[in-house]
Amino acid sequence: MSKKADVILHPIRMRIIQALIRGDRKTAQQLQEILQDVPQATLYRQLKKMVDANVLVIVDEIPNRGTLEKVYMLPEKGAEISIEELLKASSEDHLAFFMNYVASIIGEYGRYLDHSERNLVQDGVSYRQYPIYMTDEENMEFLLAMKELIVRAMQNEPDEKRKKRLISIIDFPIV
Repeated sequence: MSKKADVILHPIRMRIIQALIRGDRKTAQQLQEILQDVPQATLYRQLKKMVDANVLVIVDEIPNRGTLEKVYMLPEKGAEISIEELLKASSEDHLAFFMNYVASIIGEYGRYLDHSERNLVQDGVSYRQYPIYMTDEENMEFLLAMKELIVRAMQNEPDEKRKKRLISIIDFPIV
């Protein structure tokens, strides 16, 4: 498994990436406020691994009580695994990538279910499978159209009416 893929496809590190995906810059303290269930020592350890693997960059250091507090940012393509890395990965690596991805979704859904004010119907919660017949070209067109919609929605600024949502997409041919 490539080092970068191993770093990215870890449930806690995927949550850190999600917190920074819009180009936000955050300190460890700000990330701790978002990831309240992650122990502080674990968060710092994960941030170091991500910086060492060039998944995150330190863009500033702010003096705070006699120390320098680092400000982290996700660089463009920082959370992407290259085509070369994907092609070099074994079947076992790809299964591990997928298992980590699914574990991350399960963790996020579990945190949602633990929330006392959840309302599955009002919140629009859904998980479905749609078997669809498409050519490779139709599939690529479909995925690009979805990506365009997602990128546009990612530009939305947070406000009191908007809930942060997790959209997960899995696409593969059924054999």
